[in-house]
Amino acid sequence: MTSNGSRRVHGDLEGEPVSVRDEVFAVVRAIPEGRVMTYGQISGCLANRLSPVAVGWMLHRCPDDVPWQRVVNASGGCSTDRLPDTPTGLQRRMLEDEGVEFGAGGTIDLERFRWHAPPAATPDGAWD
Repeated sequence: MTSNGSRRVHGDLEGEPVSVRDEVFAVVRAIPEGRVMTYGQISGCLANRLSPVAVGWMLHRCPDDVPWQRVVNASGGCSTDRLPDTPTGLQRRMLEDEGVEFGAGGTIDLERFRWHAPPAATPDGAWD
């Protein structure tokens, strides 16, 4: 049973068929422009039902309305430059266009730009 009394069935709430993929996309859509979250934070928002790596793979092929560029690695860096079908520097340019600043080492100051999802913004109501 979940905290609201619903029964969990294969990762979905009975009567509320929401896939974990949809939950990832919902959290990412909630990240405000000019802010970022890490893959690990998103994993935590989903009660660690997915690893941070799995979160990244879900974002690799996401709908156009999901601001995937706002998700970075635990060091505040862009992990997308290693992907063969993503132009080098695209994620960084997109974030810089939103006002996110990168340091000399190519990483974001997470203390300044990290966003912490309020419980209402996460599908299961958990803090990251």
